Amino acid sequence: DVQLVESGGGSVQAGGALRLSCAASGYTASTYVMGWFRQAPGKAREGVAAISSGGGATAYGDSVKGRFTISGDNHENTTHLQMNNLKPEDTAMYYCAADTIVREASRLRISEYGYWGLGTQVTVS
Repeated sequence: DVQLVESGGGSVQAGGALRLSCAASGYTASTYVMGWFRQAPGKAREGVAAISSGGGATAYGDSVKGRFTISGDNHENTTHLQMNNLKPEDTAMYYCAADTIVREASRLRISEYGYWGLGTQVTVS
């Protein structure tokens, strides 16, 4: 079975940084498109970042461009999300997602992903 486990969340002050990780098992992460999504209380889940299979092209939501960086570690079968210059509006539950076939133009769309982790909380004050 495909399993995704997020880690690295926590509480930080505005301007700080966190690095989220998504450990994948049951498949080879480099063959999947990986995405990070987030959901704040009372709001819809939104796409944050995505990386194509093999660590190729990346995509970012407008609100995080220039601050967040997604990367893949094929050796560890792990995907990371480096989050810098965090803002209070970044507070949310962050989820990792994966799938084998994701349309390039839709990599930040929830409907493209069939596998999801349980999330890790990020709180920025």
